[in-house]
Amino acid sequence: MNKVITISRQYGSGGREVGQKLAGHYGIPFYDNELITRAAKESGFAEETFAKAEDKATNSLLYSLAMGINVYGNQDFGFSGLSLDDRIFLAQSDVIRKVADDEPCVIVGRCADYVLKERVNIFNVFVQASLDYRLKRVVDVYGESEKKAGEIILKNDKRRANYYNYHVGEKWTNLTNYDMVVRSDISGIDKAVESICTYLGE
Repeated sequence: MNKVITISRQYGSGGREVGQKLAGHYGIPFYDNELITRAAKESGFAEETFAKAEDKATNSLLYSLAMGINVYGNQDFGFSGLSLDDRIFLAQSDVIRKVADDEPCVIVGRCADYVLKERVNIFNVFVQASLDYRLKRVVDVYGESEKKAGEIILKNDKRRANYYNYHVGEKWTNLTNYDMVVRSDISGIDKAVESICTYLGE
């Protein structure tokens, strides 16, 4: 394996588990929340600040203007002139590039597909599933109540979409941005992993 695999996923689809099993199959590092911890340590920001920035990110033009963000995606204005949210995103992006430089790995979320888009050894996967499958998984695997499962899925999908749209300037659900899309509700987690490995020829 000589590639960095990025995983974007709908909430409750099992994308994180797909990523973990891919990393285990290839014997390569797996990164998710570890990226926040490392970015916080290297940048001096508290880990909680990263989480809050992700929750706040929105595709609202008014929010972008209020935060002083360049809505056209040009990040060449210099670090000191950027908002706190942009500085956090850049710190996290720097860590993503570093771990990708170190060795092949699996990275979940964090707009890693966009951050690493200029590289040739990147394989971007989007994991999606039906709402019924995700509702069941949120209850059975995540331990949430049936009453709250739908609200939790909606909130997290919206957060992920807004974070991606805000920093990347494209729709998170635009499947043409990814090299492969898998339906975990149809294939199951293990078969999803197997299909990705087959596609990669590894």
